[in-house]
Amino acid sequence: MSSFRVVPICSEVAEQVRNTGKSPINGFPAHREVAAGRAPCRHCLRLIRKDEEELLLFTYDPFRELGEPPLPGPVYIHAEQCARHEDSDVIPEEYRGRLLTLEGYGDDRALVKEIRVRAGEEQRVAEELFSEVTIRYVHVRSTEAGCFLFRLERR
Repeated sequence: MSSFRVVPICSEVAEQVRNTGKSPINGFPAHREVAAGRAPCRHCLRLIRKDEEELLLFTYDPFRELGEPPLPGPVYIHAEQCARHEDSDVIPEEYRGRLLTLEGYGDDRALVKEIRVRAGEEQRVAEELFSEVTIRYVHVRSTEAGCFLFRLERR
């Protein structure tokens, strides 16, 4: 068993954005369009199908559930309802082999360690980060776009 679990954005945030058409941060409008490129949904953690499915692009704070100072940035979710990613201790398939940056955070949102991964080393690197007792959680980000994808929490 892994030392961490994968945590997507919560369903309440996804539903709020879908129902209001606004970001949970300051009520900025969410943008709706048909996916035109690689667009990972931060709720179900699957890719939004290019030229087939609509997405909502909005401002999200990945530190929101942690009660710490905000650091907002753009994220996508499916415009239509999708099931939240099930509890898992495995990096989702859609993200394996991608250029990812794993950021290990300690108390007070202090960045303890950052590792860029490629070639399918995501799981090993996540385990390595959680072997450090000062790391409370890990943000997984796209190295290419810099955007927040999902969080890993210690089990």
